[in-house]
Amino acid sequence: EILFDAQQSTTQYNETFNAYGNLPMGVSHHKGRLFVTIPRRRPGIPATLNVINMGKVTGVNNPPLLGYPDFLTNTLHQDYSADPKRIISVYRTKVDKCDRLWFVDTGYLEYPGNRRQVQRPALWVINLNTNRRVRRFEIPKEIVEFGYGMPNLEIDVEPGKCDEAYAYIADYQWQGLYVYGFAEDRMWRFKHNFFSFEPRYGRFNIAGQQFVWNDGLFSLAVGALNKDTGDRPVYLHAMAAISEIVVPNSVLKNETLARSGEDHYAERFRHLGSRGPNTHSSSHAFDEKTGVLFYAEVNRNAIGCWNNAQEFHAENHGIVHLDNENMIYPADLTVSENGPA
Repeated sequence: EILFDAQQSTTQYNETFNAYGNLPMGVSHHKGRLFVTIPRRRPGIPATLNVINMGKVTGVNNPPLLGYPDFLTNTLHQDYSADPKRIISVYRTKVDKCDRLWFVDTGYLEYPGNRRQVQRPALWVINLNTNRRVRRFEIPKEIVEFGYGMPNLEIDVEPGKCDEAYAYIADYQWQGLYVYGFAEDRMWRFKHNFFSFEPRYGRFNIAGQQFVWNDGLFSLAVGALNKDTGDRPVYLHAMAAISEIVVPNSVLKNETLARSGEDHYAERFRHLGSRGPNTHSSSHAFDEKTGVLFYAEVNRNAIGCWNNAQEFHAENHGIVHLDNENMIYPADLTVSENGPA
């Protein structure tokens, strides 16, 4: 059961609270706090971005959620009007090496029978030390018209170079990879047939529910630094697929290359290999300390893994954890570098 802090009275909210519709989708950890997202796919969600202070809920099995950075920022206007100071709907978040929380506000309400783009999708950056917004970048229409296809993002930044950060955003619906340069304060788009789904692997079987999806590019993860080239590999994959793709981050950072057209960069994206049967993954994350890439595997209710010291073959992939009762459809996965989540 999802609970919200009693101080966040539902009288301040213009929709009736719907416990069933409050389905957590993403989680990030930072210095004793958990950031939990609940995308607005049903009415009755008080806050789409929430926080739990783990130090204050010790021993509590069902801690209440607090809207982050505050409840007002998460509140919808009664007429559902646009407001750049408000957050409409968030799927997943990322914490970078500079103590900042990044996320895409899709600006889109996915209410059954009443879907609407309330406002332009926007990339947000919040300073976690001050809980204040440091950047909001509205994604232009020439990049993407609607925001509901952006479920995941990855942040590429070196320690001490916070102003040189890049955000890589996956779009499963429009099969694009969007790159935002923090210093440039601009966004550019990559296209590739690798961003599409694999028709042979579009069938899912989750807890006995069988269905077909055609979700394209869904997750990205930045790998280990190559000291010889100065590059880092960026691993990426579609949801309805079992293949992993890789591209040097220097390619993604090159705005000129992106704008020159797919023919100029297509060969830089490389098919790394197959993870094996039923390894469809919602999110994956790289652990720089161990060189291990972890996957949230929705078809197997498992956390899979691959060590980058080995060849990328199905037989070199393992399972860290599998639970068919308590971990059905793991929607997100985060590697925490600053303490247990």
